[in-house]
Amino acid sequence: MQLIDNRTRLAVSIMALLASLLTGCLGAGFKMQNLAKSEVDFFADAHYEATQELLRELTGKLYRRNPAELAKSPGATLETRLEQLFGRPGALVFDELAQVRTADAMQLALDPQFQGDRVFALMAGLNGMIRSAYEYRAEFYMPDALSEDKLYRSARNVEILVWRLSRVDPGEATPLLLTNSRPGEQENLSFERLFGKLISIQDMMAEVASQRNDRLISRVVQNVASMVFLPL
Repeated sequence: MQLIDNRTRLAVSIMALLASLLTGCLGAGFKMQNLAKSEVDFFADAHYEATQELLRELTGKLYRRNPAELAKSPGATLETRLEQLFGRPGALVFDELAQVRTADAMQLALDPQFQGDRVFALMAGLNGMIRSAYEYRAEFYMPDALSEDKLYRSARNVEILVWRLSRVDPGEATPLLLTNSRPGEQENLSFERLFGKLISIQDMMAEVASQRNDRLISRVVQNVASMVFLPL
């Protein structure tokens, strides 16, 4: 009987200790679902969040560099566009872009015949593609698996985009969208740096996913003369 009482007291003490520890953790901002996270998941969380911050900054810079694009949508402001692009998680599909998404929306922004807001189309496509590479998740847990190939191809697509943004179509004086400085302007490589950071993050995550999944990345050789976006 004494043995049972001792065991009961021990169990109660352990439960009280666990409750105390849990309360302390919760008070420090601890989330129960974080118990289902590995170091890789926390790493993915941080890098996904970094992509969203970079893309947000890039959106603002593109609109400031190309103010006429925002004026194509009556009533639109930078704040409303940022809310549309970053205000909610998941896929980005918009009626004004005929519901095209990811690389197709990026392609639309680079179409000389497109009359709409090129910055919005470009960023809806680019952000949608990046989110697709993360399986449209904003948080990651141990059962979740990211595709090393999707992450790798998304990085290559950003490289393709950078090259295509710098191109000037025959008969045109300037690119469809201005980014880095043009001849005669003060040097500005801030766009190049933002794109470079985005590429680095995606390549790093591709390597992490490759190691976690124990699979090699299916690398591609892209012909510069046929710079089409790769399917994810």
